[in-house]
Parts: sequence; structure tokens; C-alpha cells
Amino acid sequence: MNSGIRIKYLSASDDFPPPENSLANGLLAAGGDLSPVRLEKAYSSGIFPWYDESTPILWYSPPVRCILRPDAFKTSASLKQKLKKGVFTLSIDRDFGGVIRGCANVKRKSDNGTWIIPAMISAYTTLHEKGLAHSVEVWHENRLAGGLYGVSIGKAFFGESMFHYETDASKAALHYLCKKLEEQKFHFIDAQIPTNHLLSLGAENITRQGYMQLLEKALQAETIRGSWENL
Repeated sequence: MNSGIRIKYLSASDDFPPPENSLANGLLAAGGDLSPVRLEKAYSSGIFPWYDESTPILWYSPPVRCILRPDAFKTSASLKQKLKKGVFTLSIDRDFGGVIRGCANVKRKSDNGTWIIPAMISAYTTLHEKGLAHSVEVWHENRLAGGLYGVSIGKAFFGESMFHYETDASKAALHYLCKKLEEQKFHFIDAQIPTNHLLSLGAENITRQGYMQLLEKALQAETIRGSWENL
């Protein structure tokens, strides 16, 4: 039966409702747009978009949040060996377009399509051009072998997606990002939805309230805008 619970449908000028108003699955609102101003406001408020072409834009703030502290990343033996041998070459912000398209196109287990639809690619490419979205690239034999992308505000990095064509390439990207963020004294990476894979890499689950407290502190720092290629 319908419980009668309704979420807010945003017009272009509407602000987000409080995150604690979300449903049990984290859904908070629908509609609005993917403008840079809207996206920056969302991440700064503990909210992120997640939808596909069959729905309007959907905004989430789940009651349990998955985060990874940069110094907590667990490096597997196989990844350590590949990093030691120099199997991969790593870079930041060298091929944002290639990374986000890789994330959109890679086949995933139990996935029916992708949430990284053309509108999302366009929106995050604009954020990248404005110096707020960043990519980590992993190269193998001069070809893109994997990577990740996300949004950075203050000392928080909001991870959006990662992919690999070569085994351990996405882990190498996350390892490299954690090292760079640790150097810059970032507080955490927001991994959004918990998965066993992320937890095995050192991520942890915290409550929404705990997440919002961490976020508030992280946003007190200045945002490193522009290209991170020489970070």
C-alpha cells in the first residue's frame, strides 16, 4: 500500500529539503537541474544525484554513508607488486573525458545500464572545466587501463565512479588518489553507498549525522580549484 510519503519535486529555483527528510532508501527529492551551482550546493549539503534515463533527476542523502579516510586505504599484495614493478603509470586530470566515458561504458555485474547518462557526463565535464571535478587516470602500455572521477570541495572528495579494463587498475587509481589527498590533508572520500568491495579496501560506514559533522569540518577549508595535474 502507498504510505502517503511524498518527496519534494524541485523547480529550478527551489532549494533542497533537509537531508534528514529523506526516505529510508535515502531518496530526498526529484527534479531541479544539474547546473554547477546546484551540484556544488548538493555536495556541500550531503546530497548527491543518482538516476537513469527512465526517471527525473533523483537526489539522495542515505541514512548510512560509506567513507574512506585517505590514510586507511588497504593495499592488496597484488597491487603492491604491480606498483613496485611500475606496471601502471598514473596521472590526475589528464583525460577526464576518457575516464567518465570509461565509467559509463564499462560492464558491471548485476547492472542494468548505467546512471552515467549523457546529461551526467555533460554536467560533470562542466564541473571539471570549472575546476571542481577531477579524474585519476591509470595507464598501461600507453592506453587508459582504468580510473575514477569525483568532485572536490573544501577538504572533502566526493567519489562518483571508477572503472578498470586491466585487473587492479581501479584500485591503483584509488590508491594514488588517497596518497595525493593525504598529502593535501583531505579529511575523507565520500564513497556514498556501501559495498563489500569498498569496505575491503578500508572504507567504513557512518551515520548520516556523523557524516554531516565530518562534512561541516571539511568545508571550512579552502577548495583547491583548477587542474590537479601538478598536485
